[in-house]
Formats: sequence, C-alpha cells, structure tokens
Amino acid sequence: MTTTHVIRPDWVTRRVLNPALAWLTRRGISVAGSRVLAVRGRKSGQWRRTPVNPLPYEGDRYLVAPRGHVQWTHNMRAAGGGQLHKGKHVEDFRAEELPDAEKPEILRAYLAKWSWEAGAFFKGLSARSTDAELLADAHKFPVFRITAAATPASGGDGSPDTGGTDGTGSAPRA
Repeated sequence: MTTTHVIRPDWVTRRVLNPALAWLTRRGISVAGSRVLAVRGRKSGQWRRTPVNPLPYEGDRYLVAPRGHVQWTHNMRAAGGGQLHKGKHVEDFRAEELPDAEKPEILRAYLAKWSWEAGAFFKGLSARSTDAELLADAHKFPVFRITAAATPASGGDGSPDTGGTDGTGSAPRA
C-alpha cells in the first residue's frame, strides 16, 4: 500500500498567514510573486482558492505543491486548469502535470527561489541537492506546467466565488 505525501497546514497558517497573503494578493500586492489560485472543485464544481507561488523557469511557468498532494492538486488534475489572480488581474490557464523524471530541475529552481518560505516542506532537500536526491522524492511534490488558456476557465460570469479555502476547511499553501 502506498501513502500519499501531504503536509497539512497548522492553525496559524490556515487562519492567519494564508488569509493575510490572499488578502494582500487580491488587492494587487504580491509577496515575492504570489498569486491566488482559483480552481474548480472536482466534486462540487465550486471555485476553490488558495495562495500560490508561480515559478517562472526557462520561458515556462510552473505551480509546485510543496505540501504534497493537497486538495488543490487533486482539483487541478480534474479541472485541467484554473485562474491566477492578482488584484483585478485574472489570468486563465491550462495545466499539465509533469512526470517525476522532469521535476528535479523545477524543484531545484523552486527551492532556490522560495526555500526561505517553503523549504521546511522539502525535508532534507535544497537547491544544492543532486538530481538523484530530487528525483527520489519527486513523487511527493506535484508540479504543473501552466500555459495561457485559449478560452476562459471560469465559464459563466467569469468570476469565481470569494470563498477562502480549498474545500477542506484549510487553505494549503502551494
């Protein structure tokens, strides 16, 4: 039996840090490139929101889930895309999950940029880890390549709800 890697956010992260970061980002104040991810729930169809750190790398952009296979990653797989919000700017995108073999260089770049914020979730890994070390743990960290969508991901009126979580009662940090 295999277990799924998930690091659940603590109370302070769920109730203070993520809501504060999302509040700032919704008002157009980005902390180190943060955005609010909106993705449709795989069961409810309702928009779910959580703060994320998109990673620009070699001409592409990626979403990395340092907390592992959390709710937004499951929803992203089902929806195939979503929206990134910063203030009034909304960007619709499509998402393609990377196979583990393609993750080491992305994980290294993510750790180089955000180890100060998310490095604790990558126990034993750093931007200086070898490809073999990163590959050994790549299955724990979903990575999605995001590209501009040809059609809006929102459907309907184009605006997701203003709810604050991913459907689990918490807003896991990407």
